[in-house]
Amino acid sequence: MSENWNLPNILTGLRIVMVPFFIWMLVAGGPLGEESLGLRWVAFALFAVAIYTDKLDGDIARSRGLVTSFGKIADPIADKLLTGAAFVVLSLLGELWWWVTALILVREWGITLMRFLVLRYGVMPASRGGKLKTVLQAGALLALLAPLGALLGGWWLYVGFTLMAAALAVTLVTGIDYVAKAVRLRRSARTGEPSRD
Repeated sequence: MSENWNLPNILTGLRIVMVPFFIWMLVAGGPLGEESLGLRWVAFALFAVAIYTDKLDGDIARSRGLVTSFGKIADPIADKLLTGAAFVVLSLLGELWWWVTALILVREWGITLMRFLVLRYGVMPASRGGKLKTVLQAGALLALLAPLGALLGGWWLYVGFTLMAAALAVTLVTGIDYVAKAVRLRRSARTGEPSRD
């Protein structure tokens, strides 16, 4: 059996497969309203399960020594597909400003591409800020996807937007930090001096 055919990578593949079903349910439900609550809850549940597999596959891979090259590439792609789909569809439904989605997606895909480009100089591991960014994005998206605004009133949307504001701020700050680290990594590889990161 191929080393890539293991439980963490299967979970990563499952997360990718879930993305179109999540999009379908979210689009079919339409903007928040009484008539869309059922489908919206299904979309919320799909996203929640999929985002949990991100933590689960990483925990399993590290604890059982199942980290593979395929997993290192596929896992961040699966994450970006899932969260990117949520950001885009929420904006399409008019529930999240497009400028927020654009800033976050440009940062996410830009940093992912940059990390692949600097692999020849060394690996840039996820920072604490990067992990906090992931948690805040997931929390903000879960809050906005949950149709609790229709049940609890407008205050629930303030919770979601507050989380999204925090996620956006941390996303941009950590993006700048990753660019600075990449520049230092490249410079140290070229000069032969060790990087301070």
